[in-house]
Amino acid sequence: MNALFPALKAGSDRPALRFGAQTLTYDELGRAAGALAARIGGAGRVAVWATPTARTAVAVTAALLAGVPAIPLNPRTGERELAHILDDSTPGLVLAGPDDVLPAGLAELPRIDVETAVAHHTPFSDGPDDPESAALIVYTSGTTGPPKGVVLSHRAVAASLDALEEAWAWTADDVLVHALPLFHVHGLILGILGPLRRGGSVRHLGAFSVEGVARELGAGGGTMLFGVPTMYHRIADALDGDPALVRALAQARLLVSGSAALPVHDHERIAAATGRTVVERYGMTETLMNTAVPVGSPPRPGSVGLPLRGVGLRLVEEDGTELGAYDGESVGEIQVRGPNLFSAYLNRPDATAAAFDGEWFRTGDMAVREPDGYVRIVGRKATDLIKSGGYKIGAGEIENALLDHPAVAEAAVTGEADADLGERIVAWVVAADAEKRPTAEELADHVAALLAPHKRPRTVHFLGSLPRNDMGKLLKKALPDALAEARRG
Repeated sequence: MNALFPALKAGSDRPALRFGAQTLTYDELGRAAGALAARIGGAGRVAVWATPTARTAVAVTAALLAGVPAIPLNPRTGERELAHILDDSTPGLVLAGPDDVLPAGLAELPRIDVETAVAHHTPFSDGPDDPESAALIVYTSGTTGPPKGVVLSHRAVAASLDALEEAWAWTADDVLVHALPLFHVHGLILGILGPLRRGGSVRHLGAFSVEGVARELGAGGGTMLFGVPTMYHRIADALDGDPALVRALAQARLLVSGSAALPVHDHERIAAATGRTVVERYGMTETLMNTAVPVGSPPRPGSVGLPLRGVGLRLVEEDGTELGAYDGESVGEIQVRGPNLFSAYLNRPDATAAAFDGEWFRTGDMAVREPDGYVRIVGRKATDLIKSGGYKIGAGEIENALLDHPAVAEAAVTGEADADLGERIVAWVVAADAEKRPTAEELADHVAALLAPHKRPRTVHFLGSLPRNDMGKLLKKALPDALAEARRG
């Protein structure tokens, strides 16, 4: 297969990675990754203690060059989940930074400390000859049981990154800024491997801060920013009092939000202040990237764009019938096919088979198609499709409507059993001012006026904050526990 990182093979003194004060050129990265690749070639699989550091990038790059599947480990993973991942994936060793303190669960694995300063060049290959060989094994969040290991091939990684090159006009001249975790598809594959495949550079903030974004996009010369909605919400909140942040965002070529829907209100605030539109994309661990709003498109708040090159996408009814309507209203489950798809769930042929309808992967995400083919996600099939009074309603559009109310800071919508309606719509709201909360009736009328009367929430719960995971994704199954805790509090 073609080299995954042509610029790394060629070598140069151009910056490849910058984490805080540490910068690695392509020559330096090649030496560090090449030396490590030579040491791990026969390891079978390697676990990577995925801290937000240059060492993690070196470790994963080395594994890809050596043709050894890398298993990124979230440093915040609990003892039981870590034990499951290790038992399931059986890595031969663990790669970590010299100063990293590893949990007891990793004590029995041979450890190699990753060095980033290597004086001598060790020849390295372009990676495995077989594009179907495993590149990474990334574990799901485990929301429906123990986490599953998603086997991602070299083919899938290259196909997804190359499709984004086309959609976003991504080149070697781009400097990507982000602060995303490196144990996840968004931060690691898109945010680290993406720039390296293009021959560009990445500046990782280590930890997100509005000041860091302004610095690296401003005087730092960053051209692209990757973030999640929580980050963009904080950016939007800071714009009024931070002219340097406004200038930095205005000069960026591309602002991308992913991993969850960016509220329309935040889209509008950023666009109004900077003249820049945040574009969204849609992907998941099993599929990498499926759709994206192309660079240069008119503003499309709430849309995740068009299918990427090579990706087939369809919407289906509950009985599997394909939904052909491009009317912006008919809701169906997204199914996808293409070279971006994962190979299998590790050790789970049953789960792999159940995830597919023939060659189509069942995403579990519900969406509508606009007349021009753009995709708008309305929620997850398991938690966000509400059947109320004979209507199929997506929670996402109600959440956006609630966020349009000036007294609402955060909102989530779920359904619960109702003897009359089948399911009633329930809103979970964080007020912008806890002392001046809107009434449930006010919010219901607000939604009914914006959308339709049958989409208004019948019950409203107020919380101090909404439960989220490390990527800022809302944990809807944790909402009842959050409410119970708030009432005890």
